[in-house]
Formats: sequence, structure tokens, C-alpha cells
Amino acid sequence: MTLVATRCRSVTSVKQNILFPLRRPCLLFSAPSSSVSADRAPSKNRWRRKSPRKPPWDDGGVSWEERLADQVTPLWRLSYEQQLQVKLQHQDRIMSQLSLRLSEDFLSPSSSSSSSSSPNAGKPSFPVLPVLPSPVRDGYRNKSTFSVNKGVDGNPKTVGFYIGTGREGSIVCVNADHLLNMPEKHKLVARCYQDFIRRSPLDPCLLFHTGGHWREVTVRTNARGHTMVMVYFHPQTLSPDEVAVHKAELVEYFTQGPGSVCEVDSLFFQESCMTRCTHEESPYQLLHGQPYIYEEVLGFKFRISADAFFQVNQAAAEVLYGTVRDLCLPNTERGEGRAQSGGTLLDVCCGTGAIGIALSPRVDRIIGIELIEQAVRDAVHNAALNDVSNCEFIPGKAEAVLPGLMSRLSSAGGGLTAVVNPSRAGLHHKVVRALRNQAAIRRLVYVSCKPDGEAMRNFRELCCAPDPQKKLTGDAFSPTLAVPVDMFPHTSHCELVLLFER
Repeated sequence: MTLVATRCRSVTSVKQNILFPLRRPCLLFSAPSSSVSADRAPSKNRWRRKSPRKPPWDDGGVSWEERLADQVTPLWRLSYEQQLQVKLQHQDRIMSQLSLRLSEDFLSPSSSSSSSSSPNAGKPSFPVLPVLPSPVRDGYRNKSTFSVNKGVDGNPKTVGFYIGTGREGSIVCVNADHLLNMPEKHKLVARCYQDFIRRSPLDPCLLFHTGGHWREVTVRTNARGHTMVMVYFHPQTLSPDEVAVHKAELVEYFTQGPGSVCEVDSLFFQESCMTRCTHEESPYQLLHGQPYIYEEVLGFKFRISADAFFQVNQAAAEVLYGTVRDLCLPNTERGEGRAQSGGTLLDVCCGTGAIGIALSPRVDRIIGIELIEQAVRDAVHNAALNDVSNCEFIPGKAEAVLPGLMSRLSSAGGGLTAVVNPSRAGLHHKVVRALRNQAAIRRLVYVSCKPDGEAMRNFRELCCAPDPQKKLTGDAFSPTLAVPVDMFPHTSHCELVLLFER
């Protein structure tokens, strides 16, 4: 289907505008900033004034680009070495807090006050290693989701990231062309999607109750440059035939029109009346190209579907998974080029099976548990793709699957090791209980992107004294080593790999 001529500019001129967008100069890189520069260390007081959570937005002369960078990549002003030091200090504080809370859990109230004043009260009771750096520091994200809302100029069909809050009515959508963590392909797709929806007669869906249709767009890429695009759409009262017209225009734009510069390998479309929903709740419709893209980590190949979880930094994922492998299953024997530890590895929140498959050469058996059914299908496929035959993946909620599975694992010989990699919400208390009460688990590795959030509750329940009221009857774990891995350069976040033993 061709777009109406009166609504189109020439393909050549549109491609030039998309590839080389005209916008006002960005103070991020065009001129020195009055804030902390990246080539000198900030003082402690200055860093506190310029906290990543409270950027100096009200300073005179701060551009919208700087405001967005301060929000999305708050450490962009620092050198990479300074960023790692800031992150290490943050992880040290969290692990010190964990150590203090664990000591209080095991002490009586009368002695807990004296423990807080001991010489080691402000230090972790176990080693916290230096942050392992990301091999790639700029443009590392392989997945980005861009929102649609009113831009700085008031245009409601602006694609980028939010500044402000809906509660205060101060939301402004700013283009992401200048952000250091975004690859150029993602920025290009965002510009093209903005151009497409501005051509469309349909309104954007800014608030569900006010109508509109075009919503956010997600871009996934791999190390080879293959590109998957997912467009989210609110049908409102449109009939299926009416929606089909706009889907056809979307396909034509990205395959024949100006959007063809993106060289999209997979184009998906999801109709939804909810903010977020899975493939099972509202299927991703493949409009063009291949249903999957593939990525390699530690020599293993992984299939990635539209809504599957995969680490956003492929190069740093190799560092992360290598760290998890060495903590879960240290080298004990070597033969025929394979390091073998034996036993069973329980992989909770296994996603597409990346950790289990990467660790499969060192263990007799892998059992993975994952909520998202499509991710389990990907995990089964990935095991077969890599000729890994010792993996089993079980779909379902971990809190429902794990208790019954534990009775089966109690009789398993060769030892049992667990690795958990939950979302920011942490593990369900029933999952923690099942892990804690399984005496065969002597070593547990917890991967957390937010250890000072709900994960802290998990840590304490794994390590506290037995508590019959909470049905925590197994011997306590102890944290023995913390290894931060920088998965997100220029941001204040990193992944923490925490080893528990008993």
C-alpha cells in the first residue's frame, strides 16, 4: 500500500532529515559544561551537590539534552575510572548495610547497639571486589524502549524519553540522539518512528482514557547489527480492518519508504489496552522479516524473541556470566578440555537459559525455572542449538514450582548449587524459603541489579537465624564474596553477584 502523495515528502529528503536531523546544538558535546568535567575528579562535596538523582536542572543555561542525560546517564560527566569508583563506593555501602543488619539479626537487642559502634561496623564483613568494567562503554545497549509524548516544541508526536512527571503535569519528551549508552541504530529507528507517526492521521496514545493509538517503540539489536522493532498500538474503537490499514502503512514505511534506511530484520506489532502485557496476553504480530534474532555469549548462541529477557550489554554479559560460572562452579577437574564440577545446578528465573547453558560444561545437570512461557521455549531451543543435552527448563512461577521440585532434588547425588537472577522485585518469600530449607544447597549465587531494594529482604531471610514463624528452618547461609559487574556504563547502576555459602 502506498502512502498518500499529499502526505509525503520525497524519500530522499526525508532520509536526509532522519539520518542527519536538524536540531539545536547540544551543550553535552559542543561546549564545555559548567558542571564536573570528565577529565578531573570531583570533590566529595561537589559530587553530593550534583547527585545523580537530583541533577542541576534549574541551573541557568542547562539544555534539554543535558537534563535528559543527567536523568538517564547521570555519570556521563565523569571519566570511566571515576564512574567505577563511584559504583564501588555505592556497593560497599550496601554490603556494609547488609553486614550490619545480619549482625543485628543474630544479636540480642541489648548487644546490637554495641555492634554498631564496633571498629568494623561501617565495613562489609566479607570481601567486595573492585567493579569489573564493561568491555564496551558507549552505545552498548542492545534493547531500548522509546516513549511518545509532547516534545519541547509541544508536538505530541515526539519520540524519546521523558523528563518530568505526570502527577505534576510537567512531562516533556526529549529525543535521545545525544545519549552515550544508545547505539546509532536505535536512535535512527526512533527518528524514523517519529517521522512515521507524524505522517499518520492517527493521534498518539498519551493517556489511555483520552484516546489515541500510537504508543512506544522498542528496538533490539545484536552484535552483528540485526535489528528487531516492536511497535505498540492501542486499538481503541478501530475495527480489525481499520487497524490492518495502518499496519500495512507501517510495513511499507520501514521496508519501502524512508524507514528502509533502518534495515529492519524483524518488525512486530502488538495491540494492547494495557500498559504492559506478555506475548500470551496479547500476541506480538510479526509484520515483516524473521521471528527471532540471535546473540552469542561465551561461545554459545542464543535465540531472542520479541519479549524475552536478555542482558542489555552483550559484552558485559560475558563478564557477568563468566563471574557467575566461576562462583557457582569453581574449576575442580580438567579433562578433555572441559572443566567439570559435577552435580546439579538449579537456575531460578532462568530466562532464555543463558546462565544455565553457559555453565553446562561444568555440571552434570541444569534445571531452569522461568515464568514466561516463550522464554522457556527459547531456552529449550537454545540448548538444542548448542548441542547441550543436560538442561531441563520448567515453565511456571518459581514459588509454585520450586517447593515440589525440592523434594525431587533431595535425593539427587553429586551436590546441588543454586543461582538466582530475579527482577528488581526480588524473589517471592516462598522461593527463599524453599532454597533456605533445602539442606543439599551448600552454595548459592544471587545476581541482583538492585541489591538495596527488595533483594535486601531476600538476603536477610537467607542468612538470618532459623525462624519457625516464617518457616525458615534450614541452616543459615553466609555472604562470603561480592563481585560488582558494570553492565550499565554512564549510569549509577551495576549488577552485583553475591556468593552465599553454608
